[in-house]
Amino acid sequence: MRTIRYQQIADDLRGRVAAGSYAAGRVLPSEAELSAEFDASRVTIRRALETLRDEGLVDARQGFGWFVAAAPLRQTLGQLVTIEGQMAESGVEPQRKIIEFAFVPAPGRVRAALKSDNVLRVKRINLADGEPFAVVTVWCPAELGQHLSRRDVERSPFYELLGIALGGATQTIGADSVTPADAALLGVPVGSPVLCCERLTKDTHGRPVLLSEHVFPAHRTEFVVDLPHAAASVAPSGLRLVE
Repeated sequence: MRTIRYQQIADDLRGRVAAGSYAAGRVLPSEAELSAEFDASRVTIRRALETLRDEGLVDARQGFGWFVAAAPLRQTLGQLVTIEGQMAESGVEPQRKIIEFAFVPAPGRVRAALKSDNVLRVKRINLADGEPFAVVTVWCPAELGQHLSRRDVERSPFYELLGIALGGATQTIGADSVTPADAALLGVPVGSPVLCCERLTKDTHGRPVLLSEHVFPAHRTEFVVDLPHAAASVAPSGLRLVE
């Protein structure tokens, strides 16, 4: 029997997913690009993609287009832990790729947060099973990072490298559109939605020691917070709104 064109295209794309050419969470070429590649109409391409969506192989999200379906990477808020540690516990292999390591004068907002004129700035890509899922920039006072090397921060989290006791952190999460530079690193369309997290970590004396900025593609990321029911009390709860 003659195979309908959209089925042929669906078969081809299904094979690419099965072979790992398109990894879990990877954003697919746009409908226009696939239309040109297969010399087919946008209607035919969309029908093929909808067939794969019905099979649970791909999904679509406003701002991203089509991507290979994957369970979102969940991060639990409520304790001071690393992203990599949480991923490893869930069976996902974490990796990091350093793209910048430099001692620089602190920008205004970093200087105000860390109370330091000179800082170590490290920018990296975090990967999950080989696919980028976060662009992370970390600043620490130069005197705390002077003993560190590029290799150190590629292998271990800052929390393990500073050699000081940490007291806690304040984390702020907001929504934004990805910049062209971060879009290229994450493999997502320019202007697509991202979750931006800024974390200020302090030592046990209340001194700020790390400022970090995390950019996550919104289609792959979930934040989970436990909100236990507590009896009425004058004591503040663990989760509170900070202006």
